[in-house]
Amino acid sequence: MFTQFKNIDTAFRHIKRFSIFLILACILISGFAIYKGFDLASRAQDRVYILANGKALEAAGAERRDNISVEIRDHVKMFHHYFFSMDPDEKVIRANISVALNLADESAKKAYDNLREKGYFNNLISANISQEITIDSTELGLDQYPYRFKCYATQRLIRSSSTLVRKLITAGEIRNVSRSDDNPHGFLIQDWETLDNHDEHQKP
Repeated sequence: MFTQFKNIDTAFRHIKRFSIFLILACILISGFAIYKGFDLASRAQDRVYILANGKALEAAGAERRDNISVEIRDHVKMFHHYFFSMDPDEKVIRANISVALNLADESAKKAYDNLREKGYFNNLISANISQEITIDSTELGLDQYPYRFKCYATQRLIRSSSTLVRKLITAGEIRNVSRSDDNPHGFLIQDWETLDNHDEHQKP
């Protein structure tokens, strides 16, 4: 009879140990599952999706200083594109110049006024000339603020009979301003000047 009680006591201790082990395992698994759940939820909240042409695209966040050179180069590229891309249409010229002047200070406005006073835009319209520009390279000086840049580009003046290719070199400074719909990069070109703009060759 004492042997039977001893077996029952031993069995009870085994069941007790197993139950404690099972409870601890459940607590650990539950804790791990809760931790992973919060971690995944936190990562999901850090993601930003942009809807473009009906497709959801994930956007990656980064500090401004991490890609400032890329943003400055694109800002310079877009300014030159709108300032120098023209068709023989006064409305097109005004629309492009208006966009370009939102990206630069009064130095660009002075350059535009000088070209207009010389009749440059009227000559494009009267001769049915389209003007295109390609940015070849942009040198940046990020060691000092405001940032210096020098832009090397190729212009093409397209007529019905020929295409004139010109080399363009401009320079200026870049400073930070608030981002807006008209200035998405949040930069402003200042002290902009044309260093060189010469004919290279003419294609028939």
